[in-house]
Amino acid sequence: MASLHENLSETHIVGRNTHQLMVRAEECSALATREISHVGVGDAAAPYRIVRTHLSGTYVHASLGGEGRILLDGRWRPHRAGMVSLAPAHVLHAFHAIPSKRWQYCWVRYMPQSPRSAIGFMAPVMRQFDSEPLRHAILGLYQEVQSQANSGSAMLWIDLIEHYINRFAEPLQREDRLRALWEKVRTDLGRDWTVSSLARLANISGEHLRRLCQASLGRSPMQQLTYLRIQHAAHRLATTSTKIEDVALQVGYQNPFAFSNTFKRMTGFRPSHFRNRRNQGRDSDA
Repeated sequence: MASLHENLSETHIVGRNTHQLMVRAEECSALATREISHVGVGDAAAPYRIVRTHLSGTYVHASLGGEGRILLDGRWRPHRAGMVSLAPAHVLHAFHAIPSKRWQYCWVRYMPQSPRSAIGFMAPVMRQFDSEPLRHAILGLYQEVQSQANSGSAMLWIDLIEHYINRFAEPLQREDRLRALWEKVRTDLGRDWTVSSLARLANISGEHLRRLCQASLGRSPMQQLTYLRIQHAAHRLATTSTKIEDVALQVGYQNPFAFSNTFKRMTGFRPSHFRNRRNQGRDSDA
């Protein structure tokens, strides 16, 4: 199962051996004010499995114990205690429990209109981070909602949740040279970029650029460029009727076949399949 992309479809399987405590924006107006769709804490076992073929809002997933598997940045990865992943909006996103193992986790899901869900907010990332404080903040909010406390009390817990999300995300965006570089590249994705031309734009050496990208993003400069191109292509395919070959050219692929292969590797679907499914998929909650 974990090796296949092509046959993934919108899936929401919880199972009787998985237990979750969740707070949704529908039952907590303070969450809605912060443009957070839902937060929760879970303890999962197989057949727990979630697949979102077009994630509409940024999703932060933190492992507290045990082990699961998560599809991020086009690859299946182990998700163990101490790991936190961020899946940006507009990507293929999936995770599941492993047979014979349990998996403890917590999560924060943002609404599509949240600034954290804006295209270009952040590339997919997974790194070590102490998520126990986040778990306690979510459980605190859950208890406030269950006791029907006033919204002011709930907001205090949401402030803490946002504080811990910021602590996770901000160091990944702190490198000003990289942020300025990728903002410029994003406006000209069709250009024939190389590591040398990227380094010149950032006014640093190619080797320094490689080190900065690896430290801040967990990927090479060219891998980041590929991600930005495919992210923008997915957004165009999902929101416009532009021909696929024209989308490919707009993001720097002269060869539609090469574009299709890269798109499938990163998203799990051929561009035509991705576009055909855009109105069929419906986000499932987790």
